[in-house]
Amino acid sequence: MEKVKLGIIGIGNMGSSHATRLVKGDVPEIDLVAVADRDPSRHEWAQKNLPQTVAFFNEGEDLINSGICDAVLIATPHYQHPTLAIKAFEKGLHVLSEKPAGVYTKAVREMNEVAKKSGKVFAMMFNQRTNCVYRKMHELVQSGELGAIKRVNWIITDWYRTQAYYDSGSWRATWAGEGGGVLLNQCPHNLDLLQWICGMPSKVRAYCHEGKWHNIEVEDDVTAYLEYPNGATGVFVTTTGDAPGTNRFEVTLEGGKLVCENDKLTLWKLAKNEREHCFSEKEGFKKPDCEVIEVETDGENPQHNGVLKAFAANILHGEPLVATGYEGINGLTLSNAMHLSSWLDKQVELPFDEDLFLKELDKRRATSKVKTGASVHFDTEGSY
Repeated sequence: MEKVKLGIIGIGNMGSSHATRLVKGDVPEIDLVAVADRDPSRHEWAQKNLPQTVAFFNEGEDLINSGICDAVLIATPHYQHPTLAIKAFEKGLHVLSEKPAGVYTKAVREMNEVAKKSGKVFAMMFNQRTNCVYRKMHELVQSGELGAIKRVNWIITDWYRTQAYYDSGSWRATWAGEGGGVLLNQCPHNLDLLQWICGMPSKVRAYCHEGKWHNIEVEDDVTAYLEYPNGATGVFVTTTGDAPGTNRFEVTLEGGKLVCENDKLTLWKLAKNEREHCFSEKEGFKKPDCEVIEVETDGENPQHNGVLKAFAANILHGEPLVATGYEGINGLTLSNAMHLSSWLDKQVELPFDEDLFLKELDKRRATSKVKTGASVHFDTEGSY
């Protein structure tokens, strides 16, 4: 079997998880040939948990320059994603990046340009797109069979994290090390799904509360109001401080309502388009007739393995990716807009001023506190 020779840069929580599934043979089309990490303790982990045939490098750039890989998976702290991807493309390697695409859109835009010039395969680890429920939502909304979107509400507050989680790495939950909090670490998946299913809004007004529930300098509680080009509105609520938390994604359209909750997708399908009904119905209180349907899906939800298999299949056979790397800028645009809106205390229109965003971010990076203490690594299974 023809295989892709892959190197993983960063074997912290996510990188080590990817490495483990690859050496177990979960993705037969990929051969893990190298890993890289600056942390000496991760070298010890690699010696104990990976085959001796897997080369270890202290620096991602050394792995990229080694010549032993066809492709790299980047799973480092966020600021490094565009930098390492650009180096990999310039060396002729295919790239799969963990989320987010980067910390600020200006750097990601540069990465996308280099990727296009390289002609290499570029993918993002948007594993939630493999979930059958979200795939079905995308199909139903984007097909237009339910009419135009009127309202979007997503309350995603089951990203619970303890103080121990934030204390586990010196880079975590700092402006200088991570570049943001819940919007940039946990919610890239949700923000990607939001734009993939519903499209991009044109205006954002957000309130990002920094260190509200934890001793951190970045946001851990966010409420954002969205306006779409067609006049639809949305509300996005997230936090890492609620237990047990909620995950309810509701999209109201002219032809009905979709609700995704508890791994189920329910459709309230109207017998008649609400806009038509509103102006033709003679009774003042009568709603359109409605059928409640539990939407059937194919039941498949391959998550990270699905993204990795598609990445390999695209390189080897030209088959479709789960998500191209170029799409990573969309969800990041939303999180950047939310941050900027909160920092400036006003509504932000998309596209926003990328130079202004970077200027505001740099203000916060300049006063970012340096954390000390040993790194701690957690099992990420079930946390995504």
